[in-house]
Amino acid sequence: MRWPVLPLLSLFLSSFILPLSTAGQDTFSIVAVDVATGQVGSAGATCLDDDDIAGGAVIISDVLPDIGAIHTQSYWVPANQNAAHDQVADNGLSPEELMDWLEANDVQGNPAIRQYGMADLVTGEARAAAFTGDNCMDWKGHIVGPNYAIQGNILLSEAILTGMEEGFLGTEGSLAEKLMAAMQGANVAGADTRCLDEGVSSRSAFLRVAHPGDDPEDLTLDIVVAITPFGVEPIDVLQAEFDAWNGTSALSEEDGDASTPLLITRQADGQTLLKWDGPTPAEMAVYDVRGALLETVALSGPWTTWPLPAPGTLFLRLTDGDGTLISTMQYSGASAPPNTQRPRDGRE
Repeated sequence: MRWPVLPLLSLFLSSFILPLSTAGQDTFSIVAVDVATGQVGSAGATCLDDDDIAGGAVIISDVLPDIGAIHTQSYWVPANQNAAHDQVADNGLSPEELMDWLEANDVQGNPAIRQYGMADLVTGEARAAAFTGDNCMDWKGHIVGPNYAIQGNILLSEAILTGMEEGFLGTEGSLAEKLMAAMQGANVAGADTRCLDEGVSSRSAFLRVAHPGDDPEDLTLDIVVAITPFGVEPIDVLQAEFDAWNGTSALSEEDGDASTPLLITRQADGQTLLKWDGPTPAEMAVYDVRGALLETVALSGPWTTWPLPAPGTLFLRLTDGDGTLISTMQYSGASAPPNTQRPRDGRE
């Protein structure tokens, strides 16, 4: 997320005098990429919310479609975040290069209190790096993998980060599903120690994923839980909103191979994303419950956006380029999911 400099001038100036409880943004987070799909993602949480700073945890997230994702956290100031964005977007710095640059060019000359993470895929291979300053608040640390960086401060223990890594690596599915599992790995009371007395991990959380070609201001997945009632776990709210967004269809086989290589995922705008792992070219014929042909969809690559032709139950017939039947399926619940943006109500 690129923060405009002028509208945030007062916020930037106030960052010099913010109390520790506010300046310690953000507590635990992950950035990751999926080279196979070209997706880049970002997720995190903190024991601050929209009452403390607009957006809560999401302020640290900068997702650059087709490039990567950057997190700037711990004593967060927008000037460091904007500088990081420019160094990647304009100068093409790699994750390792960005970590070195940010340490050498901290806007307040105090990189020891900062924490950063970045993952990218611009070279066709995944790269990731992280930085944790010596003066970040304990427990502090980071974990870097081939395509992800996990970082946190003010944590209950190192187990918060290792739990996130286990969730990410142990989950089969899309990048968004792996990121959501990583967040659940930190769903521990007091994960951010400031929230221990409240019995929750944090007070705000986010999950953002860009698909190839996304507008940076209109990501395919952008769920922000900016504030939660007292004692309500924001990661659980995030999970519920993600499940509504994800809306993976209930597919039942009526004919053909039970391992049909098609996954249908509902999108926030009411459309669907078809993930096709079968032979190409292929064609999907769509029928309503009366058996009337509604449309045909060409499956010429791994990802196809499909505007639903009608709500309710649909029947799908998949054939290869020669017209040979691959499978027929029933798609249930073909309707737009609820709005994924949670209203910013006050904490009870």
